[in-house]
Amino acid sequence: MKMESRLGVLGTAVLVIACWIPSVKAQQPPPPPPPPPESTAPPTPVAPDSTSTGKKRHSYFEGFLIRGTVFTPEGRAFPDVQMKIRRTTEKKFRWEISTNSRGDFAIRVPPGAEYELVVHAKGFADQSKIIDAKSSTSAENISIRMESPGGKK
Repeated sequence: MKMESRLGVLGTAVLVIACWIPSVKAQQPPPPPPPPPESTAPPTPVAPDSTSTGKKRHSYFEGFLIRGTVFTPEGRAFPDVQMKIRRTTEKKFRWEISTNSRGDFAIRVPPGAEYELVVHAKGFADQSKIIDAKSSTSAENISIRMESPGGKK
């Protein structure tokens, strides 16, 4: 009886291994495709573009950074305040932003001009600031405290 039991266990083990090996091979990734044959043709000439003119190209906008924080009259951070920015020589506002949950904002504008920043929040008097982007610095930090519509308290 012991011999039959051992043969049964051994037969079961052989059967499990025989079924397991093909499934392991089936899970292996296929071999990578062969590399494409090398071409003996000369490379195709590329048309000149703005990079061949010597100008630097960046994936980001290099401008004058206007950043700051807007506060309530009590001195707390003021979220979701609307702001409009325009050149002082123009009538139309070109940029619109709003403050984040901490009252902070940041926007890049082209350097070399003066800008007017108008801050608007419902229930408060509009605030206006002139920003000089003609200077050699690349950023301006602004702190704005909103006032009630009647003026300062």
